[in-house]
Amino acid sequence: MSKLNIADESKLNQSNQSRVTLTDQSKLSRRTLISAALILIIIPATIMLGVYVLGDRKYYFISLLIILYTMLPFALRFEKRKPQARELIVIAVLVAIAVAGRSAFFMVPQFKPVVAIVIIAAVCLGAEVGFLVGATAGFVSNIFFGQGPWTPWQMFCFGIIGFIAGLLFQKGMLQKNRLSLCIYGGLATFIIYGGIINFGSLLMGTSQFSWSALAALYISGFWFDLVHAAATVIFLYLLSRPMIEKLERIKVKYGLVE
Repeated sequence: MSKLNIADESKLNQSNQSRVTLTDQSKLSRRTLISAALILIIIPATIMLGVYVLGDRKYYFISLLIILYTMLPFALRFEKRKPQARELIVIAVLVAIAVAGRSAFFMVPQFKPVVAIVIIAAVCLGAEVGFLVGATAGFVSNIFFGQGPWTPWQMFCFGIIGFIAGLLFQKGMLQKNRLSLCIYGGLATFIIYGGIINFGSLLMGTSQFSWSALAALYISGFWFDLVHAAATVIFLYLLSRPMIEKLERIKVKYGLVE
């Protein structure tokens, strides 16, 4: 076999391996599907349990259950080993940054960097980590802002935005660049966070569901949701590049979760 044929065969094998790798990355694993079922079904059902069965009086209990649920999908990432301390430290630091950022802008309603940091965590460390960072940051930051029946709703909103960001990145539908992240962040904050929180506010405020009352909440909350979405876009534009670069270096150096 000539050197030219050997070179061509080597290039062909590399191309096939690249295609297989991309295909494997785009597929959702059984672990991810289990995590999605837990996050999209069990956690909302738990929140509804708190609203209708416990009368929004046991929000600490519901919040702690949500934190427990968020740890299970994260634990599924380590099927053959325990998570290492350095992996947990990085996640704890991201939660601390989100909490500190929310506290730093306490004087400006809805202008918070939490969603931006959660999205960055998700695209760098995975969907499960994104949900864990979001839910934990929501609970811990409310120690300063005030716990209440809204806490489980906020935890779920922060977490689900991170989880979806991680899935979209895994499927190749979200890129690690400012434009892609800002578009997703703005839309997710306005539609997902605003939509769920407004619905939760209706359930927290009255036992009688009303479409007109829900519409009134969406209208009255429009500007708050718009400010929150704009804040997410601004913080993603400012923070995404330096934070992603640092997280990628840390991942390579210490072999963090994938």
